[in-house]
Amino acid sequence: MIKRKATIAKTPEELAGALGLPAVAAREWQVQHSLVKRLKAVVKEQKITHAEIAKRAGTSRTRVTAILNDDLQHVSSDLLIRILASLGYRVKVSVVRAGTAA
Repeated sequence: MIKRKATIAKTPEELAGALGLPAVAAREWQVQHSLVKRLKAVVKEQKITHAEIAKRAGTSRTRVTAILNDDLQHVSSDLLIRILASLGYRVKVSVVRAGTAA
């Protein structure tokens, strides 16, 4: 039996590095995490069903449920933005040079 040492990643960048992925992947995860966090708050505020969200956004209930359970595999930021828009929200994007205050 092969013993493996557990890897602990404290930041998205460390996780990407541990998985052998470029640091840019960590940035994408952070954007998606922010969108999902806000989506969850909206769903809680509006007390809306997964089926109703899916209908408004033009996607499946299964996919909405997966997203709200933090399964973002094969989920684009575009889809998250579309779902938020279908619930009456607009996403603002800010682009700043790395290393500067946002």
